[in-house]
Amino acid sequence: MTVNLRAGWAPLLASASLAGIVATALGVPAARLMLWSGFLLLLLALVARWSPARSGTVAGVLGVVAVSVWPVPLVWETGSWLEISGVAGFWAVPALGAAAAGGYLRRQAARMEQAVRDARRDQQLELARDLHDFVAHDVSAIVVQAQAARFVAEQDPGQAVRALERIEAAGLSALASMDRTVHALQEAAGGPTAPVPGLDRLPELVGRFEGGALDADAQAMRELSREADTTAYRVAVEALTNVRRHAPGAAVVRVSVRRAGAGTEVSVTNSAAPRGGGGLLARRRRSGTGLAGLRARVEAAGGTLRAGAAEDGGWRVCAVFPAEEKALR
Repeated sequence: MTVNLRAGWAPLLASASLAGIVATALGVPAARLMLWSGFLLLLLALVARWSPARSGTVAGVLGVVAVSVWPVPLVWETGSWLEISGVAGFWAVPALGAAAAGGYLRRQAARMEQAVRDARRDQQLELARDLHDFVAHDVSAIVVQAQAARFVAEQDPGQAVRALERIEAAGLSALASMDRTVHALQEAAGGPTAPVPGLDRLPELVGRFEGGALDADAQAMRELSREADTTAYRVAVEALTNVRRHAPGAAVVRVSVRRAGAGTEVSVTNSAAPRGGGGLLARRRRSGTGLAGLRARVEAAGGTLRAGAAEDGGWRVCAVFPAEEKALR
């Protein structure tokens, strides 16, 4: 019903404008025509705000003409063509102003709708990155642990049981990440979104990674802003996921959080170079996610990201974030 009502403004304005033009030609008293012109001004604003462009343009032209010509009979007999044109032009100004006011409101509404669409698209991309960053690591760990359990099951059943326990933990973590993403989708209409993990979850993350070692400075972690904290966690998740995929031969993976000048450095170093050479960053740039996607996120948080060969022949991913000013005081 609302759509039909809005679509009806243009025909109403066109009919009212034609009626006004006919009334002007028939010599209806000026006082009545002036009141009628005020009604047309309101309709002009409504048409410019709500009506479709094609029908609204036709009705708007008729409305401007009707408002412009109503005082013409008052000067028709005594005035010159210049005076008649001046009177019509003078009364065209409020008609154009009403149309401009409606058009301005229409443009503002269109901008707001576009902003909402852009925000929804950005949120969808954010959720896609969350699924990749948080779930991919756990799924990769499940696959690796399952493959390892196949080889050790016959020789050492105890190792197979421990591998199954790690698979269970990784699966539960993946389900929790999925739950957070679904909750964020449910709250997308305007409610609060699910909290994004930060470096406080780093011990749990490294503990699920076989061969992982964590060296974290608690004070350096507290100095990060909320955005930098969550981004730093994403860096650790992505780097560990890449180790699972591209450097399965790494015996030790060191995760470090420490002070670096006036900021905080988060680094992940593994003892084996990635398979195939060329580096993880170069090979994953095509996907739009992974380390290449994290570089933009790290820079958006005010930090820098580096990835390359480590001194011991392995691979190192390092992100440095500035500390919050309040933490430095």
